[in-house]
Amino acid sequence: MNYNNDNYCVILAGGKGRRLWPASRENAPKQFLDFFSTGRTLLQQTFDRMKNIIAPENILVATNEEYGHFVSEQLPELPEENVLLEPVSRNTAPSVEWATYRILHRNEKARIVTVPADKMVMDADAFRRDVCDGLDWVGAHDGLLAIGVKPTRPEPGYGYIQFEGEADASGIYKVKSYTEKPEREFAEMFMNSGEFYWNTGLFIARCSTMRNSLKALFPPVLSVIDSASVYSLEAEQAHIAKRYSAYPNLSVDSAVLEKGTNVYVKNASFGWADLGTWHSMYETMSKCMGDNVVIGNKVKLDNCHGNIVKMPDDHVAVLNGLDGYIVAEKGNVLLVCKKEDSSALVRKYINEVRMDHGEEYL
Repeated sequence: MNYNNDNYCVILAGGKGRRLWPASRENAPKQFLDFFSTGRTLLQQTFDRMKNIIAPENILVATNEEYGHFVSEQLPELPEENVLLEPVSRNTAPSVEWATYRILHRNEKARIVTVPADKMVMDADAFRRDVCDGLDWVGAHDGLLAIGVKPTRPEPGYGYIQFEGEADASGIYKVKSYTEKPEREFAEMFMNSGEFYWNTGLFIARCSTMRNSLKALFPPVLSVIDSASVYSLEAEQAHIAKRYSAYPNLSVDSAVLEKGTNVYVKNASFGWADLGTWHSMYETMSKCMGDNVVIGNKVKLDNCHGNIVKMPDDHVAVLNGLDGYIVAEKGNVLLVCKKEDSSALVRKYINEVRMDHGEEYL
């Protein structure tokens, strides 16, 4: 395959996946799981998708250091210097800023794609075309490009990108505003207005443009390393070990879309789903009889409608009379709760279980 050696990718794989608890646990978050029994974890599927676009040696993975062993085991072809192990959790903006620093010392002309490890893509060929078109666009424009998706329902668990004006010849709009996880009534207004896209979390830019945008948010953290006259991987690692905890807890989504300037958005054509919540997973996946979603091969449903069920493959579940529920079991935890707006409920239950029973159930 002919790759453009100026193109790089950063896969963001540091989240704890709490909203899909108990299937996703703190010691084994969703991105490292073969969630749908396909033979590949979500991280591996993301890597497979990106290496069809970008040279494998130009793909980096950012994760928390406690998950480094998962990356080594699941992506053995990845060079050690392509894995960024965060010493503490500080969300995704600091990890992307760190990645841009490392990449720019390899290639000053680099263009970068940042992509979460936990998203579903329905059409791999369309995904490749959209990303390649985006890389070409940022090569000719000094802007940050977000990839959006037209909303199909008033989902309160997503971010909403408002665009303005007319699209350019590439179908790209200027970003006007960004709202993260609005109340349902606002999500419905956004969807009906026709002026908003869902945020996929995929961003494309020249690496220097992305770094300058993030650098403006973290000047106290970066002043020491930016003043160094000689670069070395060892000096970079020492700086990260000493200073990483000083970064604010900020997502790259908020950093780019709320605080960034010269930001644009392109509507994706590849079909996308966020695997972040049980409710969004239900909305995305194909339904069996009774509009149920079943993940697990030994589940029997009787008079059930509109549920999502995730069971271990070696467990038998027999469910009767459920309507609109989540039923999920893993290890020592079974969750049964209403599906609607489940992310708030799951957060509540996680906090209560932590206080009542301890970390082993998380």
